[in-house]
Amino acid sequence: MTVDLAALSTAVREAVAECRERVAALHAELPRNQLVVWTAGNVSERVPGADLFVIKPSGVSYDELDAATMVVCDLGGNKIEDGTAERLQPSSDTAAHAYVYRHMPEVGGVVHTHSTYATAWAARGEPVPCVLTMMADEFGGDIPVGPFALIGDDSIGRGIVETLRESRSPAVLMRNHGPFTVGRDARAAVKAAVMCEEVARTVHIARQLGEPTPIPAADVDALFARYQQVYGQRGER
Repeated sequence: MTVDLAALSTAVREAVAECRERVAALHAELPRNQLVVWTAGNVSERVPGADLFVIKPSGVSYDELDAATMVVCDLGGNKIEDGTAERLQPSSDTAAHAYVYRHMPEVGGVVHTHSTYATAWAARGEPVPCVLTMMADEFGGDIPVGPFALIGDDSIGRGIVETLRESRSPAVLMRNHGPFTVGRDARAAVKAAVMCEEVARTVHIARQLGEPTPIPAADVDALFARYQQVYGQRGER
């Protein structure tokens, strides 16, 4: 059944409007950080207080994106009617995002990119090893590889959830596809996508010089705990 946003409460409609503004603005970070080309990639965010999320429209260039072009979906991945973006369909990865939101209630934002170095590791089907303190801080260990899955249904979402449930990492390299990242909100998921590409690039370069030295597990645990609990300003990571 199609949901009409007009039938929802004023508070939910306001939350949707704010979410659309945030998600539209965050999409600019993907090309700015060289994580995408052309129309590839997407950001989504769960709408606080509602079983809805906002996501990029399919096949629309980044310079055409604004709050009005963001598409609102329910947690089944169905587009809802909200009086805007009426002719736009949601991202082809919508089913994957929806699956993550349904099965990981702690996740408030999801990002997918085809960033060069992280995607190269995904093409090899190889985790990025935790050989940098930055990785221990942000990812709590290796960046894991998820299974190969075709686009179009929730298969990718299942692979993301199954892989991340066994890891502290907010990033997963879906085999032969590319990175997906999650966070408590869309901003955190975008940050994880930027960091994922940075460490994938650095570790690749390190390997050209020789085999990088892994960080001992106890030190990874200590670094991760400090970064998650102490580093930065309160409420910011």
